[in-house]
Amino acid sequence: MSINEDKLNDLLGQVVLEMGAAANGPLITIGDKLGLYKTLGKSKPLTPNELAAKTNTTERYVAEWLAAQAASG
Repeated sequence: MSINEDKLNDLLGQVVLEMGAAANGPLITIGDKLGLYKTLGKSKPLTPNELAAKTNTTERYVAEWLAAQAASG
């Protein structure tokens, strides 16, 4: 049996995308429950510090959340 490397690479790429989406799911819920999306939607662009202040959250975690959002597109 021969393996089609192009199809295998396509499959592995899709697996990585799906795992990334699954990992980002809880972050979407967190962003919604903490009002991060809503606050960003109502404001001009904000720094992590400004977003944390407006949502009564911690800047470090907001910065990590923002980085994950940016990385996931």
